[in-house]
Amino acid sequence: MLGITQGTIPCAHFSCGEEPIVGIDQTIDQIMRPLADVIYRFVFYAVPVAGLELPLIVAWLVAGGLFFTFYLRFINIRGFRHALHLVSGRYADPLHPGEVTHFQALATAVSGTVGIGNIAGIAVAISVGGPGATLWMIIAGLLGMSTKFAECTLAVKFRQTHDDGSVSGGPMYFLERGLALKGLPGTGRVLGMFYAAAMVVGCLGIGNMFQSNQAAAIVIDVTGGGDSVFFGRAWILGVVMAACVALVIVGGIKSIAKTTSKLVPFMAVLYVLSALAVLVMNLDGLPTAIGQIWDGAFALESVGGGLIGVMIIGFRRAVFSNEAGLGSAAIAHSAVRTDEPVTEGFVALLEPFIDTVVICTLTALVIVVTVYDPTLAATELSGIELTTRAFASTISWSPVPLSIAAVLFAFSTMISWSYYGLKSFTYLAGHRKSVDIGFKVFYCCFIVLGSSVQLGALVDLSDALIFLVAIPNLLGLYLLSPVLKQEMLSYRERLGRF
Repeated sequence: MLGITQGTIPCAHFSCGEEPIVGIDQTIDQIMRPLADVIYRFVFYAVPVAGLELPLIVAWLVAGGLFFTFYLRFINIRGFRHALHLVSGRYADPLHPGEVTHFQALATAVSGTVGIGNIAGIAVAISVGGPGATLWMIIAGLLGMSTKFAECTLAVKFRQTHDDGSVSGGPMYFLERGLALKGLPGTGRVLGMFYAAAMVVGCLGIGNMFQSNQAAAIVIDVTGGGDSVFFGRAWILGVVMAACVALVIVGGIKSIAKTTSKLVPFMAVLYVLSALAVLVMNLDGLPTAIGQIWDGAFALESVGGGLIGVMIIGFRRAVFSNEAGLGSAAIAHSAVRTDEPVTEGFVALLEPFIDTVVICTLTALVIVVTVYDPTLAATELSGIELTTRAFASTISWSPVPLSIAAVLFAFSTMISWSYYGLKSFTYLAGHRKSVDIGFKVFYCCFIVLGSSVQLGALVDLSDALIFLVAIPNLLGLYLLSPVLKQEMLSYRERLGRF
């Protein structure tokens, strides 16, 4: 995922050396820090379990995955084949309401979840919890597929179609419209407004500034670090990124979807092929690595504090990676061209599979099969440094394609989250062209700002708010679960399967 910033590379701010901007940086950080700390501590409040801290928000998200997996009778497994058929366009109809195809909606949502965190985050999990954390991460990813099915089905069912033919959807809409059907119109409206407001702030921090900052830092590092032409001039990279993002988002979701439908397969294939190449070149060590993952997942004594500790670390990494239960991806899926809400639920369940089960697992295998050392991993390297070392240990030039993939991950995250932020903002301010243009300009300005400064308080605040929305989102899903199940059963009867 885009967020939880631990284990990433040094921020580009430390390379810019521009005193006036540093002053702005410090001033804003000092003003926002008290509020950010309070909200961050609340959202990520943790209880000690097996010698480790378990954030209750992680337990809340995993519980949602368990509930919907059983409530929908393992739809994450039973519906996988049908999801592939839908993405391939087998049931597509250009006359259906909506703006983008199933594949384009999936690509846009995946581009928002597959980010630098997939490269760095799993390395942090292995450093702290050992290889065994990988298995629990996979299990949590499989559970998250059911949650994605639920939130994206309801997002399409309760989406709003505007006079110009465009659509808006997401948790804010199914909270307002769905809970109104339950006799709770006021509650639904308040929860929807809270969700939208939190997403607006979240998109500017974790979905925007953090991504541009990390992308700038990667470019500076690859082009020579302190000798780079961009050293001390990170704002130039910010301007370039902002211009590229602007060219994409000016055309709305159709332009975003066209870009992500080409960009996501390219960057995913680039990364997956690089990982597979490393694994093939270390094929002899692969059985041992798989054994370490399996044994470490169930070991009573392990790096992460025992069986429960390793489980917590794996679950925590997975929910931070695929965002299942946060509802953000449902905003993109709402734009799909369909008259059957359940179809997009099926398509959406592929997202955690791609993000967590495939990409994160490949990253873990590369690390374990190459450079993992239980006596050194937790103290010497973590995050993207460990992942980079793992690839470079087999293919010396691999940091170059890895850096390209990381920058593309950051760029794709920025364009997807611009849409999430826009739809959240127009929910609050109204669907008008002036509001649309104003938000996009504002969003691009934050890309430039993010590349040059490190506003730690804003990033922490947005990180916390992004996860705080899991509370109203899952509450809405629970309350509307009968509607969801009826929608699924009706579709199954008409289709004659599942």
